[in-house]
Parts: sequence; C-alpha cells; structure tokens
Amino acid sequence: MLVVMIGVLIAAIDSTIVVLALPEIQHDLDVSLTAVTWVVVAYLLVVTVLATQVGRLGDMYGRVRMYEAGFVVFTVGSVLCALAWNAPSMIGFRVVQGLGAALIAANSGAVISELYPPQERGRAYGLNALVFSLGSVLGVLLGGVIVTYVSWRWIFWINLPVGLVALVLAARVLRDRGERVRRRLDPLGMATLGLGVFGISWAMTRLAVEPPDAAQIGALAGGAALLGVFVLVELRHPEPTLDLSLFRIPGMTPSLVASLLQSLGSFAVLFLVIMYLQGPRGLSPISASLLLVPGYLVGALVGPYTGRIADRLGPVVPATAGLGISVVALLLFAQMTTGSGLWLPAVGNAVIMIGGSFFYAANSSAVMKAAPPERLGIASGVLRTFASLGMVFSFTVAILVAAHAVPRSTAFAVFVGTTSLHGADAEAFTSGLSTAFYTLTGIMVLAAALSAVRGRPDAVRRTTPSS
Repeated sequence: MLVVMIGVLIAAIDSTIVVLALPEIQHDLDVSLTAVTWVVVAYLLVVTVLATQVGRLGDMYGRVRMYEAGFVVFTVGSVLCALAWNAPSMIGFRVVQGLGAALIAANSGAVISELYPPQERGRAYGLNALVFSLGSVLGVLLGGVIVTYVSWRWIFWINLPVGLVALVLAARVLRDRGERVRRRLDPLGMATLGLGVFGISWAMTRLAVEPPDAAQIGALAGGAALLGVFVLVELRHPEPTLDLSLFRIPGMTPSLVASLLQSLGSFAVLFLVIMYLQGPRGLSPISASLLLVPGYLVGALVGPYTGRIADRLGPVVPATAGLGISVVALLLFAQMTTGSGLWLPAVGNAVIMIGGSFFYAANSSAVMKAAPPERLGIASGVLRTFASLGMVFSFTVAILVAAHAVPRSTAFAVFVGTTSLHGADAEAFTSGLSTAFYTLTGIMVLAAALSAVRGRPDAVRRTTPSS
C-alpha cells in the first residue's frame, strides 16, 4: 500500500506544481499563450486515451509489472521535461510523462482491489485520498519555492529520486496475485477517441484567445464526429477501449458518469480560484496558492475517515454527501467579489476538498466492487478515463468562461499569471467567474442526482450478487 500511495503522491504533486510553473515556462521557453495550456492538456489527454488500454495490459502481463513500468516511464518523462528547450519538446515530453501516469493510475486501483477484500477497499481508497491531498499541498509548497527561488526545471527533476525509490520498493514488495488474461488492444478506438477529444479541446482553447473562425468550427464538428465514430467502433470491437458492456452491470453507469461530472465540476476550481486571486485581487502565484494550502490539509485529514464510512455504510450515502458538500463549496466560490474577504476562497477550498474526499473513496470502492475479478484492470481504467475526460474539458471550459468577461488576451494572461486586473475589468472578470461557478454547481448537482440513483432499493438488491 505504501508503494501504491507513492504513485498517487507523484501524480498529486504533478497536478498542482505545474500550474504554478506555467508563467515561468511560458517566459523561459518563449511559448505562446495557447501553447502553454497544452503543457497541462496534453498530459491529461494522454491519460484519458490510454487509461483503459494500459489497464488491459495489466490484465494481460501483470498489474504490478505494468505499475512498475509506469514509474519508469513517468520518471524518464520527468527528466526529459526538465531538459526541454522549446514548446514542442515540452509538450512532447509531457506526453511521455502522461503515458507513465496512465500506467500508474490505471493499475493502482486494480492492485488495491487485489490487496484488500471488498469490505476494506473503502479504507484503502480513503488512504489514497489522504495521500492525494498531501501531494497537492506539497505541489503547491514545492512549486512556489522552486519557481520563485530556483528554476521551473526542478519541478520535474524532483520526480527522479522519488520515482527511483518507488521503483525499488515496488520491485521488492509487490507481487502479482491475479490471473493473467489474454486480451486484444483497440488501436482504432484509441485513435478516434484521442483525435476527437483533441479536436474539441484545441477548438475550445483557440476560442479563448481569438474570435470563432472556420478552423475552430471545423475542429469542433470533426471532434464530435470522431467521438461518434468512436462509439460505433467500440460497439463492434470484441475488446474495446471503452468497454460498454460494463454499463450493463447494475450500479456501474451512475458511478462512472458521476465520476465524469464530478471531475468536470471540480477540476477547474483550482484554476478559476487562482485566476481570481492573481487577477482581481493582485496576489502573486505563490501567495495565491499558499492561501489554499489549509484546504488541502483538511482534505488530507478527512480522507481516511471517509473511506471507513464507505466500508460501513456502502458507497451511496458518502458519495452523494460528498457531492452535496462540493455544491456548497461552489456556491461559496460564486460569492467572491473584488471586495470580499480572502477567507472566502480559503474556506471554499477546504469545503470542496472534504466533499472530494467523501466522493472519491466511496465511488472508487463502488466501481471496483461491482466489477468482476477478471476485469478489475479494465474497470479501473474506465473509471480513470471518465474522470480524465471531465478534467480535460473542465480545464478548457474554465478558460472559455474567463474569455467572456474581459478581452480574450487579458483573460488568458491572467490565467497563466502574467498580469493582474483593476477597476472595471476586475469587476467584469469576477462577475464572469461567478457565472462559471454557478455553472459548475449545476454540473455537480447533476452528479449528486446520478449518485443517489444507486440508493434505490431495487438498485441495491440488483447490485448485491455482482458485488
């Protein structure tokens, strides 16, 4: 479990530390404002597309073996990112890093399912939530110190010793326990999903900095069409990238869709709050991020207890309660103005971290309990795919929303931390952010409704045999 948590820790640190480094990366490598977003989006896109496939590799060749391979690839990708010399090299090396993260993420859930019996998995996922929160805190603290006093390149160099230690520990203590299952990969499914999400993400990113044109509309339409083709491919492939047969398992559909909506509604929050603190409030990147540290610490303390609650009560109540708590947090964020106290974003972040801790442990446990033992790797990968899809589009939606409040170039500059706002622009930008938070609130309410569906008596009875 310690080795699994190191993998989660690395992923959590990387999720926040890179955000703080975006302005320095943009300046040092002379990267355009649109290109710098792909330092984040490219990483998420790779995890989204490959999560199910590398989970399948775990079923075929051993989950522990693929988990260890993830540490190797992630560490190599981190070193390459530290050595990047321009925008294409940085984005390309982030793709390599994303491949390693996909191997770690898709197989870690399956490893936990093999280590713990069903009635104790909630506690294990709660520990994962604890470590993710601690990693997010470390990412904020280390990122602020490293970017301010050393160099942005060291945010990637620090992954080298951690990755090597994790690899040595994994080789010594982890053993494959599940049976090997022969599976087929789905290259056409991967291609259509990846190109479809890429087309839509590229168009949405471009819309944030320039007016609509034929290229953007074509990319949106083409991306949507490719996603349609992807569904048709999946329905015919014997072992698809996104195994749609999982949706026939009682309780699986609301769990997976709730995961997508929760990510869509929450992943953008960090970026929107930092935009507010750096823009209208004029805080430096490190000061803005340090204000959010208490919230991550609260989430870390709550994580283990939420897992135990999920083990005792089942997934429905804690998962739905977590989404309800997140709704409260989003409503708090929506009240932020240019004159409101800085305690408001700090409290809001603490509340949403508590909600996320409740949801993550319970929902992950629900998915893995419902999945047949021989398909744990696939189920873990599908869960990661849905969560990552929400993250990708949450990120791009955050930029688009900001672009409606102030001039596009100004909104983007605020996003990467290269400017602040004053006067009427600050008021308009804050109003736009409030609209964004209300939109995210609606998404989170829908996620809570889907989560609650699992609590119907007939649904509970049907889930019992497959669990």
